[in-house]
Amino acid sequence: MELVLRNARLHDNDYLVDIGISDGKFSEIKKNIADKGDEEIDLKGRFVSPPLVEIHVHMDAALTVGEPRYNLGGSLLEGIDIWSERKKTLTKEDVKNRVRKALKWEISNGVTRVRTHVDVCDPSFNALNALLEIKKEFKDYIDLQIVAFPQEGIFSYPDGEELMRKAMEKGTDVVGGIPHYEWTREDGVKDAIFAVSLGKELGKMVDLHIDETDDEHSRFVEVLAAETIKNNYLGKVTASHTTAMHSYNNAYAFKLLGWIKKAELNMVTNPLDNSVLQARFDTYPKRRGHTRVKEMDAMGINVSIADDSIMDPWYPLGLGDPLQAAFVFVHYGQMSGYNEMMRLIEMITTNPAKTFGAKDYGIKVGNPADLVVFDAPTAIDAIRLVSRRYLVIKNGNIIAQTKPYETNIFMDGKEEKIDFIK
Repeated sequence: MELVLRNARLHDNDYLVDIGISDGKFSEIKKNIADKGDEEIDLKGRFVSPPLVEIHVHMDAALTVGEPRYNLGGSLLEGIDIWSERKKTLTKEDVKNRVRKALKWEISNGVTRVRTHVDVCDPSFNALNALLEIKKEFKDYIDLQIVAFPQEGIFSYPDGEELMRKAMEKGTDVVGGIPHYEWTREDGVKDAIFAVSLGKELGKMVDLHIDETDDEHSRFVEVLAAETIKNNYLGKVTASHTTAMHSYNNAYAFKLLGWIKKAELNMVTNPLDNSVLQARFDTYPKRRGHTRVKEMDAMGINVSIADDSIMDPWYPLGLGDPLQAAFVFVHYGQMSGYNEMMRLIEMITTNPAKTFGAKDYGIKVGNPADLVVFDAPTAIDAIRLVSRRYLVIKNGNIIAQTKPYETNIFMDGKEEKIDFIK
């Protein structure tokens, strides 16, 4: 056996297990593995989960905060305007250098699958070409899905339909869209219809930025759900953001949730960005600006949490860590109950893995040996501490390791080591 991880805690079990890895796969998972491994690591009760999945991020814009100017008002629309200026100066090497750094952050945080939206409202396709090359460069460390994302609209941008088709021909994995940003309601409807139609035509998944607004009249998710059902494309379509749902009246919202479930839409919420981008026009009370996660989860709808941005015109912070987004959503989504926090771990692992279409995912004998070890004893402690990732393993190989830190307090002439675990 090549590697044995001793004393791991899975799913917050009261007992610890050993995890054996051979030929890049999980070979044994049980309370005590008798055989010695070629290498052994004692995890000392640390919490272990499948690797994190970053299901919604904009890698082409990562690390561009302040370029060419800062988003002083903090709004979504100002961010789009700034990005429209910045992307005029994009070069392939510029994009690749920034994405390399951001992806290494993701790996360090236990992420081994990333779905990135790439702006294709650019006839030169500089960003897309860069991401296609990065996808090959990082293939042994991160599975990268690329979404053809029409940031400025499909029907509100010159030759938008043609650019979308060209982007897909270049090797993009997922069809994107942005109905609420189109100039008119009619074009927004066409945007959603076009995306599902193109996805089915090409046999590709679909993932739309949709209803990312405070406007209660923005109701494009119903169109997306209807088209998904009509085209019998169940389970292959994702609705990202859907923040307008916080403004719908309850009668309409619960009717819509029924159609979302019937269409088997995958839903993605982005608490870091949308907590600061939404409700910019509100005085008081201020809306929270997120989709109805708890209600959807209770109905069995697949909901995931994602970062969205890493230091870009829309969000000046971020470090490529879905766990940080989950921590924010404990508060933002009022998910502080024990079972709710446990669900948050699934919303950054198994749920987005389903949206991603990941195969053989999970800590199970026979599956590829992919996992993340948190420097915390339980899932709840991992969230509470936004704990560092002690180990990240992909296909049986350690691809990231973070050394534990030590804090000491000096009081009354004595030095005391501080432990943040109860």
